[in-house]
Amino acid sequence: MKNTKKYFNRLTDSNLLVWQNDPFKKPLLLRGARQVGKSSSVRNLGQSFAYFIEVNLEENNGIHALFNQNNSVESICAKLEIAFNISIIEGETLLFLDEIQSCPNAITALRYFYEQKPNLHVIAAGSLLEFALETLPSFGVGRIRTLFVYPFSFDEFLLAMNEERLLELKQKATCESPLDLIFHQKLIEYFKQFLIIGGMPEVVARFAINKSYLEAQQVLDDLLISLKSDFVKYKKRVPSNRINEVFESVSKQMGGKFIYTKIGNHLSNIQIKEALQLLILSGLVIPVTHT
Repeated sequence: MKNTKKYFNRLTDSNLLVWQNDPFKKPLLLRGARQVGKSSSVRNLGQSFAYFIEVNLEENNGIHALFNQNNSVESICAKLEIAFNISIIEGETLLFLDEIQSCPNAITALRYFYEQKPNLHVIAAGSLLEFALETLPSFGVGRIRTLFVYPFSFDEFLLAMNEERLLELKQKATCESPLDLIFHQKLIEYFKQFLIIGGMPEVVARFAINKSYLEAQQVLDDLLISLKSDFVKYKKRVPSNRINEVFESVSKQMGGKFIYTKIGNHLSNIQIKEALQLLILSGLVIPVTHT
């Protein structure tokens, strides 16, 4: 059944179009936290290709063997064509390797796509990808392009609310030519909404339909449960309950200086820093350095 879920335009889309038409393009690696819209953006781009293959490496463990180091890129593509019954033609096919962190050999193979099939459009994405890349520090230097994807910005939120004209006015406003008060007030109201519901795509999409804060919060609660369930995947040396405890403290201290002692005396600074670093690597926490 065709997916009829509405797609909201992202600023990432323009970057993907530039990459698509670049004659010197490299395999593209999308990095960012879980559920920020990486896969949706790629699927949207895939509509402009004659053929689109989406390989979810987390759900299809059997596909991992195709990326064995003994297989050439030509062999990998031939087997993927059979597995998905879709043609892989340079210039006409977009190959999307999703959840690529589940298959280290596929990460390594990206560099060889650039060397052996330079005209094939290849995009990879994954959640918790940063942990996999830690073990492959130079896996594709000079052969892979990286693009970071984040939650909705305020501008993207305005687009989702069908306020293209208001966004255009906002972008044209200057100190010498400020917005009219009526439009300034309208932007303030939207910004308050944005601060309340945040920029996670699924939450924004639900809010755009019915403007219900309650339903948006329910979606956000479900996302939070899903994100926390990933804590066990971070690293075995850091207990998931410790990561959760630090994560909860970060959310409570947001907007001010992060104070380690507010977490409690039962954790050392080293233990807190270790958990905090994992949250930063996952994209769930973004530090703001005081200047």
